[in-house]
Formats: sequence, structure tokens, C-alpha cells
Amino acid sequence: MEQTIRTGMHPNGLALHHPLAFWCGTLAIVAGVLAHIPMFVCASHMGYRMAGMQMDAMMLLGMALIPAGLLMAAYGLMPRMSGLRARDDRRLSSLQFHVADGARLNRHHWALVIVLVIALTIDVMKPATLGFVMPGMTGEYGLGKREAGLLALVALTGTTVGSVVWGLLADRFGRRATILLSALMFIGTAICGAMPSFGWNLAMCFLMGASAGGLLPITFTLMAEMIPAAHRGWLLVALGGVGNSAGYLVAAWAASLLEPAYGWRVLWLLGLPTGAVIILLSRMLPESPRFLANNGLYEAARGVLAKFAGTVDAGAGTDAGKAGPEHGQASGLRLLLRGDYAALTIGMGVAGVAWGLANFGFLLWLPTNLRAMGMDAAGATGLLAKSAFLALPGTLLVIWLYHRWSTIGTLVGFILLSALSLLVFAVLGHFGMRSMPAMALATVALLVSASGVIATLIPYAAELYPVHLRATGSGVIAASSKLGGILGAGLGVVGMFGNLALSALVIAAPMLAAALLLARHGIDTRGRRLEEIQGMLAARP
Repeated sequence: MEQTIRTGMHPNGLALHHPLAFWCGTLAIVAGVLAHIPMFVCASHMGYRMAGMQMDAMMLLGMALIPAGLLMAAYGLMPRMSGLRARDDRRLSSLQFHVADGARLNRHHWALVIVLVIALTIDVMKPATLGFVMPGMTGEYGLGKREAGLLALVALTGTTVGSVVWGLLADRFGRRATILLSALMFIGTAICGAMPSFGWNLAMCFLMGASAGGLLPITFTLMAEMIPAAHRGWLLVALGGVGNSAGYLVAAWAASLLEPAYGWRVLWLLGLPTGAVIILLSRMLPESPRFLANNGLYEAARGVLAKFAGTVDAGAGTDAGKAGPEHGQASGLRLLLRGDYAALTIGMGVAGVAWGLANFGFLLWLPTNLRAMGMDAAGATGLLAKSAFLALPGTLLVIWLYHRWSTIGTLVGFILLSALSLLVFAVLGHFGMRSMPAMALATVALLVSASGVIATLIPYAAELYPVHLRATGSGVIAASSKLGGILGAGLGVVGMFGNLALSALVIAAPMLAAALLLARHGIDTRGRRLEEIQGMLAARP
């Protein structure tokens, strides 16, 4: 153990920088959350309504313990790369990943997939829970529609900020460390369930959104860097599909099982056990060998690769086999807008914003618009329910196309289908047409295509960017979809989505532009090693 800590190495790549600080900080966070439970229990005779209650001394102590514990745990968690590079005894000029990319899926790969699916399920569960706590929260705090909308807006803003910040942290300190930091924030923000005032709930909801938004791109980044090339594409898309579906199902199950007995607050308090699950499963999470090699930690990278792919060649290698850029290469947001990555970043970012507008704006207002066109409420609800059911097999279609046909072709195709579906709505709205078959077809096409866009957008970004920008790029693209949601909420307030034709055109135009940009500059990543993808982009004039 002493040798492991001294060298900073670990069977999964990196040891904790300071294990004692990490575990003491973690215990402080848990203690801080538990300090809020007595007041929650004391409110049981009031149906667990805590609005207006004064915080007692134990609760105030708990609120102080959580940020202090988070800082201590972060200090113990984050590796100091410069110091670790100085201790690396074996300096290999490069590592070859061709053996790992050609390996069959083994138990270590499947264990990683299972852990990441669980992590993504927990991640999706957090924002999904918002819809289930909203009725109880608005009733207890006496909120109007504007205040309730503010809570959703703050949560979306948190996920947007978190996606970018966590991506930058993951490229600087590692994928595994940032996943654990996100889990610690899940635990700390569980105190949302015991906040007596709506203002404190807003603050905690922002932090909860930041931790949830940050975990999403990092799971895709780690998956992309660990799974062999032949299986990477379909597993990335399946990770998103299964994780999203499971997250909503778990949130709905928890609400139906716990909320009737313990009120809406218990759904936020679940952040403690769910975050603890990720911490406990962290032993099965490796650090990315590409990240390690990019930071000069070749021996650690070699150890992780051997665990996942058996014997791994090392040496000077060829261009196709190098681990990536030399260690110490800079990362940052500005690099995403340089060279050929600029067009790809802009194209994917615009597509993400347009998707957010469609998903959090157009589709939310679609039932209202359908009723305004003469359809009764039951008919509008039934149409959307049937369309959503018909769109379910679309996930399997997305996986098959992404894996068997073309990654960039699948992404561009679903973006184009989304734009065409919106144009059909624009025509129907402009001419006041009330054709049930046309509206049903457009609705099914939009639901299928929108699901296809978000299912392929972040996986494609995780494959496309180089190792020193991969988490940052994935985070920015994930943030763009949340930014679209924020804009959708704002435009909904000013009434833009009340005009079916205008709103459809406003979203279809950037989608078409994004599709053209990606079709021109994108490359097919299907079955290609990550180093080969970066080589193809670097070779472009």
C-alpha cells in the first residue's frame, strides 16, 4: 500500500492523491447530509412539510460540513500530474493501442459498461426527478407558474455549466477522478430534500444540475477510450439509450413507491444512497490509458491496457499506433474552435442547441398547438402517446445504423429528418391544415429523429476529439443541448411557440445548417481507432 501511494499508481491507473483526505472529506459530506435528517423526521406529523421551519444548530453544522468535506475530498482525489510524471520510472516514447482496439470484449470491459450504465442511470434520474417533485414543491411553498419555471431554468443552467466545467476538469485531472467528484456532489446536494425555503432549494438545485450535467459527457468519454474500436460505436449509443430510459424509469418508480408515504422531499434525499453507489463501484472504474499516456504516465497506462487487452506492445511504434499527442499538450475551450475542429464543433453545437429548442420548447408546446388547430385535448394527448410508443423501436434503428452503416451519416440523417419534420409542421401551421395522418406522421418522425440526434451527438463527439480535448469537447456539445433547453424555456415565456409555423421554421433553419456543415466536414468513425480518427483530421489540408 505504501508503495502504491508513493508512486501514485493503482491497479486502475492512478491512486488517490491523499487517501486519508478523500475519505475524511467523504465522511464529512455524508455526516453533513445526515445532520439534516432529524428535522425531516420531526416534520413527519405534518406530512413532511418543512416550509418556514427554522434551521436548528445541527442542520447549520451539516451545511458547513458539506462544502468543507467537498474541498477536502477534492484535494485528496485530484492527482497532481506534474509530480506523478516526475515519479514515473519508465519513460516510453509511445504506447501502441492497436492490440487493445483489436481485443475481444472481456469481463473487465463488461464490468466497466455495467458501472457506467449504473452511473448514467443515476445521473439521468436526478433531473428526471424534478418533474415528480414539482407538484409537491409548488404546493408546499405556494409557488406560481413563474417561480416553478424558475426552478427548471436553474436546473438546466446548472447542467449546462456543469457539462463544460466537468469536461475541463476531466481533461486536466482524469476521467475517474471527476466521476467520483460528481458522485460526491450528488451526495452533498441531497440536502435539497430538507431545505425549509425555496431560495435554498434553488441554490442546491443548481449544484445538483451541475453535478448531473458533468457526469454525462465523462461517461461517454471514458467508454470511448476503453472499448475496442469494433464495439465502441454501438455500445456508446446503447449506453445513452439504456441509461436515459433506466434513469426515467427509476425516478418514476421511486416517486410511486416513496412519495405517497414520505412526500416529495424524500426523492431529493435519495442523492445520498445513489451517490454512495457510484463511490462504492469506483474500484471497477479504470482511469483512461489514453489520458495516462497523454500525461506521460506510460507505465500506468500499460498496466491498465494489459488488464483490459492482455499483452500490449510498447515502443516507438508507427503513426497509426501512437497513443496520441505528446504529454503536457494544452487543453481548453479555445482549442475546440481551431483548425478543422472548428467547423465540427460549430456544427455539433448548433445541432445541440436546435435539439434543445425542439425537445424543451416545440414538443412541450405541441399539445397546446394541436388543440389550437382544432384537435380536442384527448385526441392531442392520444396522438403524442401513440407517436412516442411508435418511436421506441427508433433506438434500435439508431444503434444499428451507427454501428453498421455510418456514424456521421446516421447523425446527419437524423438531423435532416428532424428539420424536415419541423418543415412539415410549418406547412401545416401556415395553411391551417388539420390532416390527422399528416400530423401523426410528422409527430412520429420528429420524436424518432430527435431521439436519434441526441443518441448519436455526444457519442460522435466522444470519438472525434483528441484525447487532451475529448472530455472538454464532449462537455461543450452536451452543454449545447441544455443551452437549447434554456432558450426554449425563455422563448416559451415570450410566446414564440404559440405560433406553430414560425417556431418550426426557427428551429428547422439551424438544423439544416448544422447538417450541411457536418456532412461537409465530418468523417465516418465507424470501426476506426481513436488515433486513426485524429490522424485523418490532422492530415486534412
